[in-house]
Amino acid sequence: FFRSVDAPAVEGLENLQYEIPNLSVEYVEVKTPIPVIFWRSVGNSHNAFTVESFMDEMAYAAQKDPVEFRLQHLEHNPRAHRVVEVVAEKSGWGKPLAAGRALGIASHYSFGSYVAQVAEVSVDETTGKIKVHRVVCAVDCGPTVNTDIIRAQMEGALTMGLSAALKEKVEFGDGGVRSANFFDYHLLRMSEAPGEIEVHIVDSDGEIGGIGEPGLPPIAPAVANAVFSATGARIRNLPMTPETVLEALEQST
Repeated sequence: FFRSVDAPAVEGLENLQYEIPNLSVEYVEVKTPIPVIFWRSVGNSHNAFTVESFMDEMAYAAQKDPVEFRLQHLEHNPRAHRVVEVVAEKSGWGKPLAAGRALGIASHYSFGSYVAQVAEVSVDETTGKIKVHRVVCAVDCGPTVNTDIIRAQMEGALTMGLSAALKEKVEFGDGGVRSANFFDYHLLRMSEAPGEIEVHIVDSDGEIGGIGEPGLPPIAPAVANAVFSATGARIRNLPMTPETVLEALEQST
């Protein structure tokens, strides 16, 4: 299988954590004049956004709670099932929130580790600005030695993913790259980072997995799913800039 396609392009798709009776994964190579190369978590980054956003859409179509819907499709996968249970419990899923806030969930398997995250967000529907107030993360990477390193990697990876999800975009035009430096390639600032990040390490005797990259893939879909919960608008493009949010809000009305 991996000899016939670009393996990193289908990461997070051909090895889905969910039980899907009939699964077909296809890959179409597109030649572009702009070279692309690996980014943190490689293909899991954009593929997790696609899969976990669509899982939420299917839950909504089935009139199921997003956590319940995921758990139903993880009954064969106890490690993935457990991280979703833990993150739902620790985030207070289903409990009342402050006015104007909503929760979104996403989970993903990559590099041998299972990670689930819940983002608590609010959306200014006048400006389109998203504020991420809190992120709760559960991780099963197998037996652990230094839990401080695991927490640090989860915090750093999800912050990096959040920066890309909300702000980062290379602009092209006039025959070249328009984004010259950090004054026009915007990163998440400290004032925009979540006020709280909780990392819960799930006890596990499973096979040891990686920890440097698995914290990144779930954050973008968790935020996008929270935006839908708060506003009814689906975000299907990244980054989730105010302009993108306002366009989605207009389409949802």
